[in-house]
Amino acid sequence: MTFVDNYPKATRVVKASFIVAFIALAIGGLFGTIQALHRTNIFRGFVSSVEYYTVLTGHGVLLALVFTTFFIVGLYQWGVSRSLDREPENMRFTWSWFWIMTIGTVLTTIAIVGGLVPGSSISAAVLYTFYPPLQGHPLFYIGAALLIIGSWMAGADWFRSYLVWRKDHPDDKIPLLTYMTLFTMLLWYICTIGVALEVVVLLIPWSLGFVTNIDPLLPRTLFWFFGHAVVYFWLLPAYFVWYTILPKLSGGRLFSDSLARVAFLLFLLLSTPIGYHHQYADPGISIGFKFWALVGTLIILLPSLMTAFTVISSMEHGARQRGGKGYFAWMGALPWNDPAFVGVALAGIMFAAGGFSGMINASLNINMLVHNTAWVPGHFHLTVGTATALTFMAITYWILPQLTGRTLKYKKLALAQPYTWFLGMTLMSNALHRAGLAGIPRRTAEPEYAGFAFEAPFGTIAEMKWQIAIGGVILFVSLVMFLAVIVRSWVGGERVPNPVDDYIPPPLSGSEHSPAILDNMKLWVGLAIILVLFAYTFPLAEMVMDGLFSPGAPPSPV
Repeated sequence: MTFVDNYPKATRVVKASFIVAFIALAIGGLFGTIQALHRTNIFRGFVSSVEYYTVLTGHGVLLALVFTTFFIVGLYQWGVSRSLDREPENMRFTWSWFWIMTIGTVLTTIAIVGGLVPGSSISAAVLYTFYPPLQGHPLFYIGAALLIIGSWMAGADWFRSYLVWRKDHPDDKIPLLTYMTLFTMLLWYICTIGVALEVVVLLIPWSLGFVTNIDPLLPRTLFWFFGHAVVYFWLLPAYFVWYTILPKLSGGRLFSDSLARVAFLLFLLLSTPIGYHHQYADPGISIGFKFWALVGTLIILLPSLMTAFTVISSMEHGARQRGGKGYFAWMGALPWNDPAFVGVALAGIMFAAGGFSGMINASLNINMLVHNTAWVPGHFHLTVGTATALTFMAITYWILPQLTGRTLKYKKLALAQPYTWFLGMTLMSNALHRAGLAGIPRRTAEPEYAGFAFEAPFGTIAEMKWQIAIGGVILFVSLVMFLAVIVRSWVGGERVPNPVDDYIPPPLSGSEHSPAILDNMKLWVGLAIILVLFAYTFPLAEMVMDGLFSPGAPPSPV
């Protein structure tokens, strides 16, 4: 049997979510390639330097917000239905959140793409961060609000399924797949309060002309209340895969159910209060709160290190079950001929590299050396651009036969695709990090200053440009390879003659060894809210007292 046979209603929602996700991935990926070629001055025939900012906005929004969110709701619907063994409770409600998210995406995309249409009065070249002073068309902000509202409803749908399940299983531990889903959504509910207030209370009235002046610091702070925690909203579904499916792909079992739960609740506690580390250079926020963000950011390395230990241990267990020997030779026994395994494993390696550059970003003093330089996109292309995106693409190779009842086509192409993504990202991200060390700014269509020449700490600026451009083109080729495999398999794969092997074995240390307190969601949500209030109450109160829509507030004393 396949997932589609057991849960046909959930399957339709999962497939619809994946379709929207992959359309956004295709458009956003194309925009990214245009950026890589334009900004390095290798080829500028696609857009002008003015239109570049529209393409940059589309790349960031469609990939970081739309692709990720739609894939996540599809993946989590798959996980909840599977682990609770039930269809959604009310399909009308389930489809309503999908369509609200889709309508919001369409409105936002229209606002962005309108900037590429000559004579259009609709545009939104506001970049992924979209806070003032850059202003977009109201459709952009309304669409973003609908996307968030729809995602809230999706979470409510899964909590409803959990509560119904709980009535029949009052003494059972929450199944791990559902546990991860619910804790991710609790994080999402807390962190999106900031961006929801920013968009609904400040930006929509401002874009409609009801307000003429706006204080940049308040909406910027509300955005970063959300803007760093959203990184973990992207990453936790990748962890969901690493903890539960990767051990199975390796041929073994998860090392510890308890460690997986601890990692997720630590992200719930620590993700939102550390947003100030994106505002180290901002006036108006005291150094004490910035230092708190520094400490919290370094502490949040702990669940990532726990994940590295747990996942690698699980992979080693699988390799040794397959005959692997020695201290390191066991890695050769892993299934390097399985595209799903290869993609997820390479994504994890890239995430480790991203963690090292992230420690630089977290440091209050060293951060100033790379702040607002090409180092920053070099970092997040390792995290969301590979740890998340490559995991999502790779695990689709494993889930798709369960959703369609069809075999995977072009298996050799599917196997080559993760390696090409890894190669392209290695080239591009390496050069972006080095360019950041040379002081080359990010976000700008023209990465130079008049009368000033950058000096590379090693290598040459010209070599870095070519490396970024070549890496970007390889990434686009890899994306085309992925889409070709998925589309061909979806519509032309042979019907699966036998049941799909989708069994996920229980952990070596299972839920029976997990302390009951780890499932106490009320406790952990309460602690998370207390930490957020401690971090944000006084700075936000000071900003609001200066005026919601003031033209600017003076810096507070240090």
